[in-house]
This record gives sequence, C-alpha cells and structure tokens, in this order.
Amino acid sequence: MYADLKKGFKIKSDPVILAIESSCDETAAAVVKGGREILSSEIMSSCSEHIRFGGVVPEIASRAHTAAVSEVVKRAINSANIKLSDVDAVAVTYGAGLLGALLVGLSYAKALAFSLGVPIIPVSHIRGHLAASYLVDKALKPPFISLLASGGHTAVIEVEEDGEFHILGGTKDDAVGEAFDKVARTIGLNYPGGPNIEKLALEGKNVITLPKMLKGENGYNFSYSGLKTAVVNFVHNAEQRGESFSKADVAKSFQCSAIDILVEKALKACREYGRNTLTVGGGVAANGYLRERLTTECKKERIKLVLPPKILCTDNAAMIGAEGYIQYIKGNFADLTLNAKARVDLG
Repeated sequence: MYADLKKGFKIKSDPVILAIESSCDETAAAVVKGGREILSSEIMSSCSEHIRFGGVVPEIASRAHTAAVSEVVKRAINSANIKLSDVDAVAVTYGAGLLGALLVGLSYAKALAFSLGVPIIPVSHIRGHLAASYLVDKALKPPFISLLASGGHTAVIEVEEDGEFHILGGTKDDAVGEAFDKVARTIGLNYPGGPNIEKLALEGKNVITLPKMLKGENGYNFSYSGLKTAVVNFVHNAEQRGESFSKADVAKSFQCSAIDILVEKALKACREYGRNTLTVGGGVAANGYLRERLTTECKKERIKLVLPPKILCTDNAAMIGAEGYIQYIKGNFADLTLNAKARVDLG
C-alpha cells in the first residue's frame, strides 16, 4: 500500500514545492517554484533556548520543532500567497541531523503530503546546502566545483554534468564548523561558536603559531582535530603558567588557519579540473573572512563565484526546496515508510 504512494504522479516542469527543514534548532518552511524561485522562506529558531547549555540540546530542539512546525508552514503558505491545494510536492529533510528533530518535520511532511495527495521528496540536508546556489544563480548548470563547509561536513566536490557528485576530498575527523564550536568553548565564548569567533576575531591579530595544512597536502582532504587540539593546548598551557593571552588573537589566528586551507583547496580543484565556476554551501559559508577571501581570490583567478547570501548558508528550507526540485524531476519520491537518519552519505 505505502509503496504505491511513490507511483502515478505526473512530473510538472515548474512545480510548486513546499519544503520543510528541522534537522537541528531551526524549524523552517519555504515555498520554491521551479527549483529556482523562492516564493517564501520562514524560520523559527530555538537557538536562544540552547545558549545556556553551550550547544543544542536534542530534547529541547525536538519540543521546539513540535510547537513550531505547524505555524511555520502556515506562514510560508501565506507569505507565498498560495493555498495548500497549489502545492505539487512536499520536500523534507530526512537526514542528516538530530533524529528526534528530524522526525518532527518528517512526520508532519508525510501527513501533509498524504492529505494533499502529492509526492513526498526525501532531501539530504547536506545536498540542500549545496543546492542553495541554484537559488542565487538561476542560470547555474553543472559541471562546477563546490565547497561544502558546515558544522558536520567539510568537502571539495566536483559536480558533474549529470548533477552527480564526485567527492574530491573531505574531512578525516572534525568538520570545520565543529572545530569553530569547540574552539569557541575553549576560550569561553557562548553558543553558537562560529559567529562569536568571527566577531571576536575582528579585534585580534593573526600572531599565534598554529598548525597549517600546506597547499596540496593530502590532496583535497582536511583534518581539523590537530588545529583544534593546538588551540586547546595553547590556552590550557597559558592558563597553567598563569600567563595572560588575547582571546581575540586566538580567535583570529584560528580563523585564518581554518579558513585559508578551504580557499586554497577549492581554488586548486578549479584549476586542476578545469572548472571556471565555484559554488559554496554550508553554515561556515556565512563567515565573513571566508567570503572575503573567496571573493578576492576568485576575482584574481577569473573564477565565477556563486556565494549564497548568509541567510541561505545557515539552515533554511528554501535550500531544501531547491534540492527537492532536483529530486522531483528525477522522480525520486518516498512512501510513508520513509524514516529519519542521523547520518547520510554525501555521495
């Protein structure tokens, strides 16, 4: 019975897709038309509830999603100036993320799609981040190079002509966003760590010697555990010796070491694979220093940079709608047995 729900849907060329995202602490809904046009994008965040705990508490996040999901969908429909009956498909994040949080959005999406008689499109949160570029550049077509920089993933990817991913390299341990959060806690900054390190780094200097991954080292792979540990050791050793140090300098030095290698390896991939377009996705793509470096270096090398605005780099549902469209055209629908996954293979 459930399997039949994947069949019999007519594929439209310009579908109206309602997208739902609930993988972490943002409850989001958006309406995207034709995979490229954002009709609405609404976000209700529980971030403020997690600050006192120093990070996202899964149970609190799940409860917040339960309270917000119906309202955020209502807002998205109203802001798009459409009716639920105008929706051609429901796209939803099924992974990766916090299981309890994912299940809230997924359960709501399945019930809504079933009641409307429209297909359910399962979307990878990770691929959603990369699909945000299609919302910025409506003429964007593969092949190109993509840089993924988020809290859970770091990778350099060749997007091939058929849209499939060829992963050139990724992190072997911590993701860049995870490293930002851990370093932030080490120097006493509140959650979320990334934005707070960026803000503090504006007051500091890049004067602390930290491990640097040399250009071309380990191909396109990354390793942030050594960099993170070096910062932790620097801070702890200084504290044990009773020596003062500038937290702003730590933030600045760490940020430069963490970001510079992303820029170097992304541009190296463009040169090596002969691609003149670079797209960027993930929460760390909202970092001002990364955006500045990418803009400057791509201009020097005459590489077209597709860099979504910050609101489309952090968690949102519009990006889920963009990736949902790609899967919709392929007819990649799910049935009501679709379940949430904490981890999803990028490829």
